[in-house]
Amino acid sequence: MRFATLLIAYCALSTGASAGIVSVTVVDKEGKPVQDAVVVVSTTARGQPKVPLPMAITIDQEKMRFIPPVSLAPVGARVTFVNKDPWEHHVRGSAAGLAQFSSTGGFELRLDGKPEGKPAKTAEITADKAGPVLLGCHIHGSMRGHMYVTDSPWAQRTTPEGLAVFDDVPDGPAQVRVWQADQLIDLPLQAVTVGANPARATVQLQVVPRRRRV
Repeated sequence: MRFATLLIAYCALSTGASAGIVSVTVVDKEGKPVQDAVVVVSTTARGQPKVPLPMAITIDQEKMRFIPPVSLAPVGARVTFVNKDPWEHHVRGSAAGLAQFSSTGGFELRLDGKPEGKPAKTAEITADKAGPVLLGCHIHGSMRGHMYVTDSPWAQRTTPEGLAVFDDVPDGPAQVRVWQADQLIDLPLQAVTVGANPARATVQLQVVPRRRRV
């Protein structure tokens, strides 16, 4: 009797933990792979990824650039900005995409330059609202970066091959969202079904992303 009870419990746990693969390819208007697009998979099924997104991330300012140029953070994450330049930066964060032309709010951080031989200056915010954030500097207009805040635990940036592969999405229906910094108009969601066979989706941007400043 006890063995049968344990067997039933084990099967129930196994069924609840069933997960599959979702593979997403992002290409630009010309069909070329796109790096650093953000892919978010949303599902109503219960579950969590094997490796959760970190609840603390760092964004550097170095050589008048944001590094990395695109950051990914879950809602509630602590975001630390580090000024490694010897001059001051006045970092601003506002809604990205078309919303940047009409929205208000956001955040501003003033970071003094890094004194020679001393630790870099830092400032922190909490990523409290899902969606893309445009990063800039009031002092240096050429500085541009992005942060995407996700409310789904399944989120990745694409590789240089334009790929994002999730191997632990719960079985059942799911939706794929793709965001890219130069794609101002939201792309339609793609529906996939997660199961025994890998779910694959290809998303094409309506633009060719601008070259990244090096």
